[in-house]
Amino acid sequence: MKRIWLKIFATVVSVAALLSLGTPTALAQPANDDFANATVITVLPFSDVLDNTQATLEPDEPFVCGPTAQTVWYSITPSTTQVLRADTLGTNFFPNDLAVYRARGPGFGGLDFVGCAFSGDPIRWAADAGATYYMQAGSFHLGGGTLQVNVEVVPPPPNDNFADATSFSAVPFSDDLDLSGATVELGEPSPSCSGFPPQGTAWYAFTPLASGTYTGGLSAPGGFGFIPEFGIFAGTALSDLTEVACFHSDPVALSADAGTTYFIQVGNATGAAHPAVFSWDLAPPPTAAFGFFPSDPSSFDTIQFFDSSVDPVRVGIESQSWDFGDGSTATGCCPTHRYTLDGDYEAGLTVTTFDGRTASTSQAVQVRTHDVAITRLLVPEAASAGQTRSILVGVNNRRYMETVQVELFKGVPGGFLSLGVLTQSVPVRVGNRTTSFGFSYTFTSDDASVGQVTFKAVANIWGARDALSANNEAIASPTKVSG
Repeated sequence: MKRIWLKIFATVVSVAALLSLGTPTALAQPANDDFANATVITVLPFSDVLDNTQATLEPDEPFVCGPTAQTVWYSITPSTTQVLRADTLGTNFFPNDLAVYRARGPGFGGLDFVGCAFSGDPIRWAADAGATYYMQAGSFHLGGGTLQVNVEVVPPPPNDNFADATSFSAVPFSDDLDLSGATVELGEPSPSCSGFPPQGTAWYAFTPLASGTYTGGLSAPGGFGFIPEFGIFAGTALSDLTEVACFHSDPVALSADAGTTYFIQVGNATGAAHPAVFSWDLAPPPTAAFGFFPSDPSSFDTIQFFDSSVDPVRVGIESQSWDFGDGSTATGCCPTHRYTLDGDYEAGLTVTTFDGRTASTSQAVQVRTHDVAITRLLVPEAASAGQTRSILVGVNNRRYMETVQVELFKGVPGGFLSLGVLTQSVPVRVGNRTTSFGFSYTFTSDDASVGQVTFKAVANIWGARDALSANNEAIASPTKVSG
């Protein structure tokens, strides 16, 4: 629908222009309007400016890049294999596009589509020596106007070939790199882990001054569709390279020996043209981290520890060594440990990667055994309907000052019904001494019809987990109720 309105608008604009100018001057049909009359490009860089207002579409002319209209044609047959870049610039109201094809036979039926570019965006492709390529330029909608077509050779990076690999030994090392014109040499290896072989590569030769693990990457800020690939090889010539490592995307990690030269092949799996930065440095240590459960342990808990360390270069964690801060140690990813006494302990973890890099971390483990118990539940042995009687709940606490909530229930058919809640501080008391929570209850005729009431009390510590919650509940013997 949007395109229809654009076409209607273009028609209105064209009619208005004709009316304002009077009798228009006739524009000539471009000489390269037809495929058979394509302008042959022999010298690069090339630029052509023309008016495609009177250009036409031939029967069966392809338009794989969209509803192309008013097209003109160009062709080029490079004498050497090279990377070409083409784009279009138009002054017409509507956007323009450019399609590139490779000829494998005569006519439209012999064209193989290479790619598209729109409204000034460039298209880049690796052109083979002796192959003929056709470029179809036109308006994306009806309209036409001044159209400029540009074609140029994209120079390869200076380290495009293996023999021209950029050498370095000192780290950190970084290099600005543009793979836009990069090529792949005859006989050049493709990284074994590559899902899509790089369409253009560059080479680096790294001879470390010291043995160790090194890491690097190829970053292209803002480079949508940039998927770096790396092959690392040992050898002396392109014909005798042996793959040492392969990486599909960052980061790269290499365990390297001092004095040995490693050849690093970098490329972009998508072939997208973006400026990039190659960087190389010693691998950083892993990031040690761990957790434990429960996070609020008591002296009754067996704590589960678990390693959550990360190796930023993905060599991997080989071993873990634990120190629980109470004289006990362990190894492995996920040990368990129980602290027999309350206190503050500094638990530590040291991790080692498969290539020997280490890191350590520690954190405090606070062991607090919170525990209260209902040791008394005093209820009347008998009562009458309408009579109000006292009910007393005694809470014992031998460890820490606690804020305790006690809820009183009475038994009803199918379960228990809450009668009320009391909250208060419960100090530490030695022996069997308790802190009292006093409730009152008025017995009902329904209680009398049943003939008895069973009371239950439940205690909960506020802000802490009760280590032994089994003694936080008490049920009294039934109270007989008469009418």
